[in-house]
Amino acid sequence: MNRAIILLRHVHIHPLLWIVIALAIATGYFLEVCLLLAIIFIHEMGHAAAASFFSWRIKKITLLPFGGVAEMDEHGNRPLKEETIVVVAGPLQHVWMASAAYVLFTVHLIPEDIFKLFINYNVMIFVFNLFPVWPLDGGKLVFLLLSLKNSFPSAHRLTLMISFFSLFMFSIVILLAAPYHINVWVVIAFLFFSLYHEWKQRRFIFMRFLLERYYGKKSGLQALKPIQANEQDLLIHVLEKFQRGCKHPIIVEAGGKETGTLDENELLHAYFTEKRLTDKISDLLFSY
Repeated sequence: MNRAIILLRHVHIHPLLWIVIALAIATGYFLEVCLLLAIIFIHEMGHAAAASFFSWRIKKITLLPFGGVAEMDEHGNRPLKEETIVVVAGPLQHVWMASAAYVLFTVHLIPEDIFKLFINYNVMIFVFNLFPVWPLDGGKLVFLLLSLKNSFPSAHRLTLMISFFSLFMFSIVILLAAPYHINVWVVIAFLFFSLYHEWKQRRFIFMRFLLERYYGKKSGLQALKPIQANEQDLLIHVLEKFQRGCKHPIIVEAGGKETGTLDENELLHAYFTEKRLTDKISDLLFSY
């Protein structure tokens, strides 16, 4: 019960949403807006409940005029399985919501028109949310999948490229099928803006990932994956090979022969504490 109250305290309503609600009342679409908001709210609370179960740091849960977002103060160092559960917890809410609506309809507690409207909205949000576009859940699942084999910056960059392409193709489909659907174009514009902002911030996001890793958030580091580096490699270039969920011993080589090893903590310490931003791996090897 206490957890539920804490989660509800994180809920924020975007100011524009109040305008949408007022317009819905004025135009006779209040019921439709309420159904959409209920579905979106339960979806986001699914994410938040799963995150709370794993003791994630939840910043806020915001209800927007065209969706919702559950913001977490986590930066890529939680176990991949754990993060997958948090991501999937949102879409899973649509399964029981549809089932509950069907039961209520069969026992004649809700009329057929409301049942059909609720199911249509539920399916629409469920399918759209699984599009491979960041920051939708589908885009986050793509990021997690790419993180299994790629370094953090590579997986993040590929995710954004796939997202841009997917959103561009979706825009073409909407342009041909429903060019005057204003609400959809608003959502598309928002997603393009979110992707652009994420792309511009990708270096900062990577640094935040390394910083959190340096300060001890390593609960998800299960696999041991050595990184081979040449003595002449820059420190930052080796850090760019760091992968989510993996602990990295650094094997230093020169002329095809191993010349020493470094722990990943030594690289992180040198970069963030000693500010050795332009050093080569050989400089660290001889220092330690």
